[in-house]
Amino acid sequence: MEKPAASTEPQGPRPVLGRESVQVPDDQDFRSFRSECEAEVGWNLTYSKAGVSVWVQAVEMDRTLHKIKCRMECRDVPAETLYDVLHDIEYRKKWDSNVIETFDIARLTVNADVGYYSWRCPKPLKNRDVITLRSWLPMGADYIIMNYSVKHPKYPPRKDLVRAVSIQTGYLIQSTGPKSCVITYLAQVDPKGSLPKWVVNKSSQFLAPKAMKKMYKACVKYPEWKQKHQPHFKPWLHPEQSPLPSLALSELSVQHADSLENIDESAVAESREERAGGAGGEGSDDDTSLT
Repeated sequence: MEKPAASTEPQGPRPVLGRESVQVPDDQDFRSFRSECEAEVGWNLTYSKAGVSVWVQAVEMDRTLHKIKCRMECRDVPAETLYDVLHDIEYRKKWDSNVIETFDIARLTVNADVGYYSWRCPKPLKNRDVITLRSWLPMGADYIIMNYSVKHPKYPPRKDLVRAVSIQTGYLIQSTGPKSCVITYLAQVDPKGSLPKWVVNKSSQFLAPKAMKKMYKACVKYPEWKQKHQPHFKPWLHPEQSPLPSLALSELSVQHADSLENIDESAVAESREERAGGAGGEGSDDDTSLT
């Protein structure tokens, strides 16, 4: 049942900004996320090349909040294949060279779970991690996957990583034909630190486009890979297949950004390796790991 929107509620992702308790997103939340993905007002185009576009949104100078939106045209990739790739955690470990560690923790409903993800940041920044409540919804021929940060009692912040906060992050996959689609990635994240300008610029000009292209390559190779790795195991489509333990929402709490330590990395210089276009989370373009 839909809940009426309160006119006094601030604009933005309701799970964090409009609620003090953890809740699984409802239809209104999914519609709000879709509208944000499709919005043009307030976004500045920073990259547009070879079917990939990147926008950033101006934020207040005293805020560390970073908002980025990427869109990619995917020829020869059906929407349902891209949806599978984003869900398949075992396959992500193969193609996502940013990942340090990722795993599902528990299921909340048939279309929501809680998971852990840690990733490499451009050197010499400290690496980050998040605990998120993720939910998903097929909408006709389109799909949405989105998440926001929560606190889980068994997974407190680690000393070797900076706990970031996902205020609203997700994907909108829109079918454009039997074998083509468009994906929009929207991220509103507090990295818990004052990042140097070169990181923000590099994210929009280089890292985000490269990550989208790597995702596309992974999608092209996924059907062949999946045939060799539990081809019928897709718990995101068939909830009865899920091996995850159930978890009550009352076990979780909203992860407010101001409750975490801020790390000031604004004066950190880009490493020589980064300037040369080397590592720093993106890895190589070698696709041998996808077999």
